[in-house]
Formats: sequence, structure tokens, C-alpha cells
Amino acid sequence: MRKPIVADSRLKARAIAWASLEKKASNVLILHVAKLTSVADYLVICSGDSERQVKAIADNIDAVLSSQRQHPLSVEGTKTAQWILMDFGDVVTHVFKSDIRHHYGLERLWRDATRLRLPTQAVPLSARRVVKPRAERARRQA
Repeated sequence: MRKPIVADSRLKARAIAWASLEKKASNVLILHVAKLTSVADYLVICSGDSERQVKAIADNIDAVLSSQRQHPLSVEGTKTAQWILMDFGDVVTHVFKSDIRHHYGLERLWRDATRLRLPTQAVPLSARRVVKPRAERARRQA
């Protein structure tokens, strides 16, 4: 099994999913595809009901990740907002208008991929184990 492109690819995928959920995206999926392709570690697929919502979802994903210094390598489809593809290198995101998503059926193409649980709260990309100050650790041990 190959190593992830970036150590925090999973966190990035979860942050993207959360950002899409903030804009009421529907049918959000996180697929772990690292064993199936060398293109990316994760795919995030989600839908919006209108072009305006699809654009808002993609804009929020870009804003949230850019605020954490994670910029997309490329973005395609923003003019028509039927299917916006955002390539973050290790995570590729597809934001579809609902009827277009059904037509292309990416979930069927990637049915062998492992599905991850969706985040229930915001996911910072810098999430690390929190080290408590020595005084607090000593007080808890006493």
C-alpha cells in the first residue's frame, strides 16, 4: 500500500466535507481511493440543488481551506456551476448539481472505495494532539 500524498489527506477531506455541509450540500460522500488510483488519496463528492448553491458550496470550500493555507491546484466548471471540480492534489472534490451527479454516477465508478464517516463538527487541518501544560498535568495526576 502506498503512503498518502500528504500526511493529513484525511483531515483535508473531512474539512472539505464540513465546508460543503455548512452550505447545505446534500449526499456528501468521502471516498478513500488511495488503493484504487495514484491520482488522489480521497474524493469528496457532494450536490447542490441549483447552480447558485453549487457555486456557494465550492466558494465555501475554497474559503475554508484557503484560510488554512490549503489552496486548490486547479478549479474547473465555475462558469456553468453544473459540476465544479476542485483539485487539492491529495483530495479531489466534485460539487455537482443534483441531476448532473445522477447522470454521471461517480459513486458507481468508485464503488470499491472505502467510505468515511462525515464530520459532525468543523475540522481544522492543523488538528493535532493537544499537549497540556505541565502544571495542569501535574494537578490532574495529584
